[in-house]
Amino acid sequence: MSNLGQLIITGISGKGLLDEEREFLENENIAGVILFANNYESPAQLAELVNQIQTTRKEYPLFICVDNEGGRVFRFRNGFTNFPPMMDLGRLNSPKTVFECSQIMAKELKACGVNVNFAPVCDIFNNEKNKVIGDRAFGKDAETVSKNISSVIRGLQTSDILSCAKHFPGHGCTTKDSHFDLPIVKKTLEELRNEEFLPFQKAIKSRVEFVMMAHMIVEDIDPDIPTSLSEKAYALLREELRYTKIIISDDMQMKAITDRYSVEDAAVMAINAGADIVEYKDMENAKKALQGLKDAQKNKLLKNDTIIDRHDRVMSSKEKCLKEYTPIYIPEISKVVGTIQSKNYISEIFKKIEELDK
Repeated sequence: MSNLGQLIITGISGKGLLDEEREFLENENIAGVILFANNYESPAQLAELVNQIQTTRKEYPLFICVDNEGGRVFRFRNGFTNFPPMMDLGRLNSPKTVFECSQIMAKELKACGVNVNFAPVCDIFNNEKNKVIGDRAFGKDAETVSKNISSVIRGLQTSDILSCAKHFPGHGCTTKDSHFDLPIVKKTLEELRNEEFLPFQKAIKSRVEFVMMAHMIVEDIDPDIPTSLSEKAYALLREELRYTKIIISDDMQMKAITDRYSVEDAAVMAINAGADIVEYKDMENAKKALQGLKDAQKNKLLKNDTIIDRHDRVMSSKEKCLKEYTPIYIPEISKVVGTIQSKNYISEIFKKIEELDK
């Protein structure tokens, strides 16, 4: 069986698993699935979907991933406890509150079978024109962001949800949105070290399980290739920041990548550069990427040593962090997700935020 499927996370098309999707996940031994709002209707439906997905597992469960940051980036709304934007939480100057919010978020996700949350945002909102990050960041300086992202990571991971520091090497100073264009960062490497890197260093010290690599050009790192495809960017993370766990790409279907590279070439470039996992929101593109990796392995453009290194890191994480999957018992979910206690707690936090504006 090929190891290459464990280097891919894919999206699926709807609220239930199609037969062809099941076959791809099972036959190719895919690492995991990322879920979006179009995959969600209710906590019970979500849990049933995760149960379906996990029937395709081999040795270890699949990563079941979501972007539930709080504020405007929150895929599961109806039925779940909804949280304020991280910028507002940061204004409260209470890492304890951030920790407690993250615990609530984690317990609700876990109750439905999710095991990875692509949060926290470690970017610093230090460019007022930056709409893509904006209030997703905890603050406008490295200290504010660092102390809060540590609380998120601990809150999630002590409640069995793996967390992901994003978007390395720091998306906060950009103006362009990598969903639609390729941002260019003109800061020097020394400036990045003194500001943008600091929250990521804190995340690594907090034992974050994933770091997500951004799609952007940082001229002082690599003027020709986006960081997500650049060996130099991955080397910074591995060698300078001494990060040893999983590096995942941002969604490889963003125009910052697709306008410049084929799906197949970009996948091979990312894995060769240092990514352990490449992520796709659509399975059609995940299939193309996997075929690209297979062809590159056959043509020796992707070395077996590289594949083994990436695969072993993914499997090591799963072995350490993912318990054997027990199908979720749907009637139990309502005892955990969107409880009166959680909603009352968050309601008090919203009131505290409102007080700040008076």
